[in-house]
Amino acid sequence: MKNILITILFVSFYSLHAQDLKAFRFYNQKGKEIKTEKLISELADYDVVFFGENHNSSINHWLQLKITEGLYQKKKGQLILGAEMFERDNQPQLNNYLSGKFDAKAFKDSARLWNNFPTDYKPLVDFAKAKKLSFIATNVPRRYASQTAKEGLESLNNLPEKDKTYIARLPIKVTLDTPGYPEMKAMMGDHADGTKTMNFIAAQAIKDATMAESILKNIKTGQTFIHYNGNYHSKEFGGIYWYIRQKNPNLKMAVISVFESEDPELKVPEKEYKPTDFNLIIPADMTKTY
Repeated sequence: MKNILITILFVSFYSLHAQDLKAFRFYNQKGKEIKTEKLISELADYDVVFFGENHNSSINHWLQLKITEGLYQKKKGQLILGAEMFERDNQPQLNNYLSGKFDAKAFKDSARLWNNFPTDYKPLVDFAKAKKLSFIATNVPRRYASQTAKEGLESLNNLPEKDKTYIARLPIKVTLDTPGYPEMKAMMGDHADGTKTMNFIAAQAIKDATMAESILKNIKTGQTFIHYNGNYHSKEFGGIYWYIRQKNPNLKMAVISVFESEDPELKVPEKEYKPTDFNLIIPADMTKTY
């Protein structure tokens, strides 16, 4: 009888505390919690939404799918999807998969997919496929970013004209006025070679500028373009956001940034927290996909 009582108490204690666990919380820029239904309602008013992510966060990817599904309903299908994880020259392969011309294997064999595509990005692509939505491959082919890091932006001028169509229109402005880039410079250290440091930053800039141009080329009046990218590409309203602002300051854009927290209540972090329009707080020990 005593053992049964102890078991009941343990189960009750565990159940009580399990109910208190939080998988995520959203906050607005002022630090007020916002429920997902209201978040979706507000996002529907924007021309462009950047959904930042930690690439290996399971809850981050699940929320991207759920927010996208909610936006689709709210916008009555007036939605365009795009992602950093697909490179411009793989747009034909992506289109073939969306249209049903390619099956999953043909798509995998013909495109440069990230290793975590099956678990983290395929659900988004399959949603676009099912709803007949456009899904834009926004990023620069990685070989050009690698070339920039090694040889500098000027080396891209020598590329064939067809290759240049996969890159944002040259020349690309690279400046430390862009939020996030000074942080990259600091990461390289004070003693790092100046040219090497700027090439490193330029490699990031060519990605941001190309994704910005890809979005601008594909936005449509009345539709919301939701873009999935690593948190760094839009944090603090920098990166892609900054490059779009230089070309079209009148677009209404929202950034969702992501932060990890060890606080079980997932309150707004007290340190290293620079909020954007909407801010996703997730547990630091949340399951990682790789």
